Amino acid sequence: MAKDVRCEVNNCLYWESGNQCGAERIIVKALNGKKAEHSKETDCETFEAV
Repeated sequence: MAKDVRCEVNNCLYWESGNQCGAERIIVKALNGKKAEHSKETDCETFEAV
């Protein structure tokens, strides 16, 4: 599990100093249904297809 979760959206409720995310959980969604092949098809820049 990631220990350092970055957030560059400083108007988010969970944004913390140093671009850290203070949320208890992170939700990643595919933009086109349930399957994505590239990060640009998700709301997650670190997505890698398996």
